[in-house]
Amino acid sequence: MADVLIASEADSIEALSQALDAAPLDIGLHTRMLAALRAAQDLAGSAAHELALAAFGLLGATHGDQPTDQHALVLYNIATVYAMNGRRKDAIRWYRHTLRVDPALAIAHQNLAATLDREGLADEARVHRERAYRLQRVFVDPAISAEQLRVLILGVGQGTGNVPIDALLDAQTTTRIRYAIDCADEAEDAQLPPHDVVFNGIGDADVAARTPELAARLARFAARCERPLLNAPEAIGRTHRHRLETLLDGVPDVIVPRCVRFDERPSNVDELAAHLAQAKLTLPLLLRPLAAHGGEGVTLHASIESLWHALADVDAPCYLTAFHDFRAADGHYRKYRTLFVAGEPYPYHLAISRHWMVHYFSAEMAGNPWKLNEEQHFLADPRAALGERANDAIRAIGERLGLAYGGVDFTLTADGRVLVFEANATMLAHRETPHGPFAHKNRTIERIIDAFGRMLRDAGAR
Repeated sequence: MADVLIASEADSIEALSQALDAAPLDIGLHTRMLAALRAAQDLAGSAAHELALAAFGLLGATHGDQPTDQHALVLYNIATVYAMNGRRKDAIRWYRHTLRVDPALAIAHQNLAATLDREGLADEARVHRERAYRLQRVFVDPAISAEQLRVLILGVGQGTGNVPIDALLDAQTTTRIRYAIDCADEAEDAQLPPHDVVFNGIGDADVAARTPELAARLARFAARCERPLLNAPEAIGRTHRHRLETLLDGVPDVIVPRCVRFDERPSNVDELAAHLAQAKLTLPLLLRPLAAHGGEGVTLHASIESLWHALADVDAPCYLTAFHDFRAADGHYRKYRTLFVAGEPYPYHLAISRHWMVHYFSAEMAGNPWKLNEEQHFLADPRAALGERANDAIRAIGERLGLAYGGVDFTLTADGRVLVFEANATMLAHRETPHGPFAHKNRTIERIIDAFGRMLRDAGAR
């Protein structure tokens, strides 16, 4: 009987969702949806529609077919509640509804772009991002309750490369001021809202140096900045993939695969082979486009012919990195992630896969309790999980990076050393669904969020 009731609730919610898609400003439908979501114990959905009903109550019903910009903000808030709770598909739906009411709401375009990117819809995201920054360069998200801190976040509007720090900021007490500096005239720097601390969210060194003009613009902003600036451009610049071997040179028990940057494709296979020999690179090699994350465009090549043909398909500069076979004795590949806040290491996750391209989302972690148990051991006691040598090496990497916020993806070699995949500021961190298969990560994530908040408050108090 209980299963029948649950199915009935789901059917009701689906029917109401379809009705709201046709009439997103219908107060009666929102009221019924709130009741259905409460019955289903959907806390995020309930909060979104409860907020909407309170706002509609203040605004009153729409008059005919002429909703106001304020009504669009109600829909925007629904989308944002869903986005903050990791409900990206719901957030996308409501951001789209928002923009049908007010196509000129820049912040809705911006947030929709960010959410689409996380769903892998890069082309649509690019359209909305460009619209957002044509309309506006500064976006202010006020603290929900009592403001304690105002953080100016430098970012790029044209493309990705921003540090995903939204989840790290306490929305209750932190006012976020996002500034698309690459889209703004330099005179706009002097017109920014008051702020306590600046966080450079352009964490990808390739994006920060995408053009000489942008690199120089960031340097001038940093030189004139009157408030503490975290993750300064020069610190980000040291994390280019092809410079990482030099940056971490001499750190005990750390292996950094050799990496070179190709700005142009060699003219023929022989010239390619000569370049590789000069760089002391031997096959197999990983080919990675610049500013690519999440394994996008990464390919493995065991022959010079395969690499040569792949280079023809890369319409941009790229990296070539020596591939180390890091498969463990049990046949699995492991990728650990540790985040650094003010240099202090915090374990974030462990992904275990049968494939050398290890991603948490494709590693079938949820369906394998032994994998989750191993991850929980790493999160609870990284020193015991990694060993003394590797744990000390990770701490030394954080000190060498010198970032206010960053991280390292790595694995362990058979003799207990650290093989580094990447170390930079563009490291994802977010809360997991409270009752989902990865809820065990939330205790560690809360520690990271608390540390990040303390760091910002300490910097803002200077």
